Order: sequence, then C-alpha cells, then structure tokens
Amino acid sequence: MEEILEIRDGCNTSGQLLRSLAFARFLNIYKQEFINDLQSRPDQRRTEADHKIDFIKKVSTRDLIKILETSEFDALDKQDKARELIRFMDGAFHHYRGSGYTRLVRLQNDVVSTGLETTQTVKDKVTDKAQRLADLILETRRQLLNKVNMDQGVRRTPGMDASPNVTAGEISGHYFNYPADYSLLAHVPLTVAADIKTGVDYSTPSNKRAKPFYELKHNPLKLGEFNIENWVSVPLQVGTSLLITFIHKSRGCIEMEPGLLNLFPFAKIEDITSNRKPDGLFFFGDPNADEKDLGYYYDQDSELLIGLVPNIDELKYFGYAKKPLLTLHNVLAILNGELPLHCGCTRYVVRFDNDIPYIAEMLIKADDMGKISLIKQQADKITRPVFCGTETGAFACLDGFSEQAKLQMAGREVGYNKDTGSNARQIVPVTEVDELYRLDPLDILLYMNNFTLIEPGENTIKADMHIEDALQHFRLGERVAAGSTQTHRGAKESSYWANPFPLLKDNNHEILHPALFEKFSENEKAFIGDMNILINRGELKVGVAHSQLMAGVYEGNTDEDLQRCDFNDRDQVEQEGPVRLANDLIELIKTSALEKRELSKTREDEINITIALVGDSRTGKSETAEKMEGILRLQLV
Repeated sequence: MEEILEIRDGCNTSGQLLRSLAFARFLNIYKQEFINDLQSRPDQRRTEADHKIDFIKKVSTRDLIKILETSEFDALDKQDKARELIRFMDGAFHHYRGSGYTRLVRLQNDVVSTGLETTQTVKDKVTDKAQRLADLILETRRQLLNKVNMDQGVRRTPGMDASPNVTAGEISGHYFNYPADYSLLAHVPLTVAADIKTGVDYSTPSNKRAKPFYELKHNPLKLGEFNIENWVSVPLQVGTSLLITFIHKSRGCIEMEPGLLNLFPFAKIEDITSNRKPDGLFFFGDPNADEKDLGYYYDQDSELLIGLVPNIDELKYFGYAKKPLLTLHNVLAILNGELPLHCGCTRYVVRFDNDIPYIAEMLIKADDMGKISLIKQQADKITRPVFCGTETGAFACLDGFSEQAKLQMAGREVGYNKDTGSNARQIVPVTEVDELYRLDPLDILLYMNNFTLIEPGENTIKADMHIEDALQHFRLGERVAAGSTQTHRGAKESSYWANPFPLLKDNNHEILHPALFEKFSENEKAFIGDMNILINRGELKVGVAHSQLMAGVYEGNTDEDLQRCDFNDRDQVEQEGPVRLANDLIELIKTSALEKRELSKTREDEINITIALVGDSRTGKSETAEKMEGILRLQLV
C-alpha cells in the first residue's frame, strides 16, 4: 500500500473493529489501491475492470456489519452478493498481512508521569495489545466467513499471522529536552517500547548504496516545512550516543522502522527524561529535502549533529538508515577523542580443565561497528583500549551464509529484498544490550584481509606484528568488494581504517574530511603510544587475519594461485577460507588465554579474550564467526 495504516482505536469485539476509524481507513486505502491497479490494465480488459471498479466502489462497512450482526443477507437472493463481499474482504485480509504496513500505537505517558510503569511493563502491554488485535482480526474474519457458509473444511489459523508490523508504546515528545531551535520536534511522540513482526521481508526501491553520506556545509533540516503528523520518532542508543531518529510515514521509508528496532537498542527512559540533550538527530525520508541535503551537519550553536536522507527512491534502502546513524556515532566518537572501528568484536570466555584451555562461550560485542576509548584501569592504573559496541543486531548479507545459518535466523529476522538476487539482507539480533557496554579491554586487534590466498600449512593470522607494520594495513584498508557498493564485484578498493564512516580517505588516498581526519590522526597517535606499551608487556596483539572470503572472485588471483593453495574451484574459497581462519583463531584464543593467565600471576579459572576484527563489508567478520560457532558447537542446531 502507498499509505500506512496507523491504528489508535481500542477494539474488543468484531463489531467494534468493523466500526472503527482504523478499519474504515484501511478499507478506503485497499479499495483505492485495487481501483488504481484495475485502471492500469490494458484496454482490451477494460470491460471486466470497469465492472469490478463499480463493485469495489459500492463495498461499505455498513454491509459488512449487516452480514456480521443481522439476518438481512440470509435470504437466497442476497447470499451471492454476501459471498462476493466476503471474498473481496478476504482478499483485503491477505493483502493486509502481506503487503500492508500497520502500526498499532498506544500512548504510555504513565511510564514517565506516575512512576508506576516501567519500560518492561510497557513492553508487556504493547505485546499484549498486538496479540489481542491479531486475535480479533482472525476472529472477525472467521465470523464473516462462517456467516456466508465459507468457513468449511480445514481451518488454517496458526499460519494466519495478523499482527501489526510494529506495535509501539509512545510518550509525549515534550518529556525530552530538545534544544530551543528544535523545540517543534517535541510535538512528535517518542516511541519508547515496541513489538515488531518478524519473518517479514520488505521490498524497497533500492538494494544497494551508491551515494556517500558526507559532511554538509549547511543544515539540511527545514523545520519551517516540517509536518509533525507525518513522522515517527524513535530514540536510539547507538554506542554511548543518544540519537533521536525520525522516520517518514510514507511507504518506502516507514519500512526502515522494524529493521532499526531489530538492530539498535532503545535509549533508556531515564536518559530521555533526565534533561539530557540528544547527541544527534537523524531524519530518514524527508520530502522537503533533495540530493544536496544527503549528509550530516554539526550545528555548533545547539551542539547537535544533524543527519538527513531525502525522500528519493534511490536512497530508500536500509543501508541508508543504518550507515548514517553509525556515521553520526563515529563523528561524535572522533570529536570525543575516541577511535571508531568498523569491525566485528567478540568476547571469548576461556576456561581450563587441568590447565588445558577450552572456549566455553563466545559473546558478540559488535557485529559491524564499535569504538575504543583509552581508560585507566583501577587495578593497576595502566591505560588500556576499552571496547564499546553499537548494535545488538546484525545487518547480515545472506550471500555468504550457509542454509543452516539462515535457518537459525528464522523467527527473529526482519528481511529486505530477498527476491533481488545478490545483496539480500536480514537483520537479526546477535547480542544483548549489557554486552555492548561491558568495559572489556582489547586483547587482540586484527585487520581483515579478504583477498590474499594463504598456502596450506601457513597460519592465516599474523598477530605478532610491530605496531607500525600492522597500522599500514589498517591505514591502507584494502578489501575486495562483493558488489553491494559502487565498486564492482571482484575489484579491490581501499578505505582508510576500513571506512569508519564517514570515509576519511578515498581510493586515491585523498583526504575527504580534513578537520575530522586531523582529529582522527590525533586520536590514533594517542592510541599508538598506549598500545605499544601493552604490546611490549605482552598484553596486546595486533596484526592481520586472512579470511580469503573474496579471494575466489578477486580478479588478481589466477586459477593456478587457487590450486596452489588447495582450492579446487573459485566458489569453494568462499566457504572454506573462513573455516581455515576460524580454526587458527581458536588456537590463537587458547594460546592468548594461557599467556594472559600467566601474566596475571594467578590461577584464574576463567579468562576473557576480546578480539576486534577490523574490516568493511564482506571481509569475513560474520562469516568467520559463524564457522567458529559450527566448529566449537556452542549451540545445538
């Protein structure tokens, strides 16, 4: 549907549902879309189309209520009309489940004003509301079918999911401390709890990124033209940054909401109501903007970072929601003296059986992005790089995952563009909020090389490199692309520090954001000094990991190169390369745990090893983690 259905009615019976404003609006939307489709039919089918249009225009809630609650349609001469109406409504029901976009909203100011509600109790109420509405819709459909004797044979209720796409608990935006110049935004309610429908795949007008999200010299937000009725507002906690995200309610834009809710955690209620100002504002699908407004702007007067994506079909792709939000986080991190990392980061819990180490758990701290801060430790007063992640979910490209891994995602996923072939994506939860914010010092920092072939018998990890040698790989940031960006599949590209959004240097090593690059370099220099001390103390390893994920499609590798490295064909490399790296990583983790235990001069039963694998998309971060899960068998699948 071109319009979304926002439901604010409270209905308890089928009669109330059919009389509700939301149902009347849904019926009008569906009828208009059906008529538009019929009017676009070829001229030779105009007769059938015109008669169908006449029938659709006459469909009314009044007749449906009469079928449900009276015996007016029991007469033989009216039964055919009744069945025709119910067949039409059954088509509307299935369209609602498959092609519509519904948002059930409940105002939950009590979570702030009375103190009797918590985000957990609101979440419980939201889930209950979603389930009750779904059950009521199914029951209403059953009653209507039964009234016209169409509810015969087997019933398929368990497969009929009629829940809304998003059920939201909102509070008034006035509870939040927007800067004075942005006070109009307080008129948009804030979503503080939600229940999303999973197992859904959304088709968006675009399925790849082609336009950069860079710094602007002007504020792209035109508040004078901002219509508060047309936006959904979600406060997200991205790392330690509070970013209020506004999503336009039009189709092609609103579909980003469930994906974002499955990717980032909500901001805490106490942050929203404690007079804390937002660190940034992000707007997706602004109809008052054009392509020159794509990017971010730092409003110095309000001390606020503004990001915006215009309402343009080419930009209606989930990557244009996720990446700009991470860009805002990274800019704020750099300005704060921290080092953003485009990486996967995992904490491995290593235990010992008669001094023999074994990996008991692997806990994801970041799937795609995080940052390290230099923090002095209480125990020994030594400054160490401490990692903090940004997402509880993963925006996973299905191209590189096994069928078994895809099966494990089922029931938790929000998908995008599965029918487009390459670059089909799913957003799935991969970790808990608490894991993101644990203050775990890094033990190992590796750059992910996805194209260099490693010969049999050689280790795929070089973790004992000198800091300056290792940094050359991070600064060069080479990878072979999978074709999800403007670089074609199999070609090599280079991005400084694996593109910690925004891109600081391009393929030609030209500096794109001079002031930000200078600050990043300043931060890097501070980190090098402290990291070098830790390397010399044997407490930190840096180097390169070779996933070989794209080595099979890399145009620089010949068939002879592949055969020399024990690969029979190019497709085999994508699956076997990460397996080789996974096995070497397991050995490195165990060795590092033994060394860390020895350095601690205690006989600890449990050691944490935290590893960050730095790399851009399709360098093998997620794929290697999946292979490790399979090798270690930490879950029953």
